[in-house]
Amino acid sequence: MERRTTAPRPGWQRTVEDQGLIYPLTRHPDDTLRPYWDESAYYVFSLPEVEALEEVVEELHAMCLAAAAHIVEHDRLADLGITDPGVADAVTEAWHRRAELPSLYGRFDLRHDGTGPAKMLEYNADTPTSLVEAASPQWFWMEERFPGADQWNSLHERLVDAWRKQAALLPPGSPLYFAHSAADALGEDLMTVAYLRETAEQAGLATAAISMEDIGWDRLSRRFVDKNLRFIRSCFKLYPWEWLTTDRFAPHVLETLDNGGGTGSTLWIEPAWKMLLSNKALLAILWELYPGHPNLLPAYLDGPRELARERGYVTKPLLGREGAGVTVHEPGTSPTAPLPRAEPCCYQELAPLPDFDGNRVVLGAWVVENEAAGLGIRESSGLITDEYARFIPHVIL
Repeated sequence: MERRTTAPRPGWQRTVEDQGLIYPLTRHPDDTLRPYWDESAYYVFSLPEVEALEEVVEELHAMCLAAAAHIVEHDRLADLGITDPGVADAVTEAWHRRAELPSLYGRFDLRHDGTGPAKMLEYNADTPTSLVEAASPQWFWMEERFPGADQWNSLHERLVDAWRKQAALLPPGSPLYFAHSAADALGEDLMTVAYLRETAEQAGLATAAISMEDIGWDRLSRRFVDKNLRFIRSCFKLYPWEWLTTDRFAPHVLETLDNGGGTGSTLWIEPAWKMLLSNKALLAILWELYPGHPNLLPAYLDGPRELARERGYVTKPLLGREGAGVTVHEPGTSPTAPLPRAEPCCYQELAPLPDFDGNRVVLGAWVVENEAAGLGIRESSGLITDEYARFIPHVIL
């Protein structure tokens, strides 16, 4: 793994916009616009290195599924903050019926510097983003700059194939809706949902677009409907389950939830059991089940324990995205010191992101269905990968 610098292509901004990345620039707190898609640098991997990372990702995914089974079988949903009986029942039933429910993708965030084992930082298997840039502009960049080279990137083909294989699980006679929140100011969610809709259409599925705010509730038929009062039988939503089960429509979501077997009326993708994988409590349960595993970091739910004295730790809220609420604690912090927040958190060993020429890098390794499918790399200036991170392409040479 090596970082190299290069001159960006002339007209790169228009190029990546045409390839689906509608926000190639990020507005920073000082009101300046700086590249989000940053092709002034790229990362180089060897093929054996990528093959080893693929094996790690698929092993971690299998371990996460085993941890999800443990959570359900031992009634530990409260450790994830899932205490509402209706939500807990929905997650449990979805897990037991998971073979009947469409489930598409997820993204591992890994710490890796090219030496030693990669370490799992977290897993977002409910609403992961940075998909478009990993699947499309990155591939075309490689073809233009390094013709004949390769890339860890089979995302597009695998997504189309996943929709094709899972089409039989969708309710017949109605389109698959693709929903995002209109409150998404950057357009990231809109872009991601539009791309996933395109992959579904390439798989032969009938689709329709809708915003979450335009989903209505028909009191007479007791169904979710679109603005034309058409029944929404199935819907891919880039909208976290913790929001879907707590907003004002939550009782209707649980009442009409289709967890397979024809027991409800609306099939949501990703399914409710993905709440088990997109919760930071998973990190602590993994460490409990696989202590000392080379690709895991020590993590706990009841406090930092020995990490405060020995190696430092990171406090992560159980739910959140793009680094929101994450705090870093250097070694030497007293384990009896007041905890930074009263909300439930996970305390994970501090593993500072690798520093490449002053850039802190995190690997986003994608899983489609149950297989490793691609890589997206983000760089940040600090230890926390936040909304100001940059996307850097990669190549296998």
